[in-house]
Amino acid sequence: MRKRNKFKHGMYMLIALAMLLYALPKLSFQDGPSWVLGFGVVWCIFAFLVIAAHLHFIIGVDEEKQKQLEAVRKHKLEQWQGKWNEESRVSQRL
Repeated sequence: MRKRNKFKHGMYMLIALAMLLYALPKLSFQDGPSWVLGFGVVWCIFAFLVIAAHLHFIIGVDEEKQKQLEAVRKHKLEQWQGKWNEESRVSQRL
């Protein structure tokens, strides 16, 4: 399942890259600053962010952090379960 997920992110990254490569030559810097140029630049920045996010996931930079977060979640769940068991014992005594 992990490979399929990476394949999906790879496809989305390639699509975003293709859209960016299609749009970049159409930006015109000759007319000076304008709303059209501003929109094009902002759109390109968002496209770069999408590409970077998918590349970050594909490379797996967060795998160690993900494991640490999962360990913290398990520990908190164990604490909550212990607290619930303790509360149920107290309420049964009353």
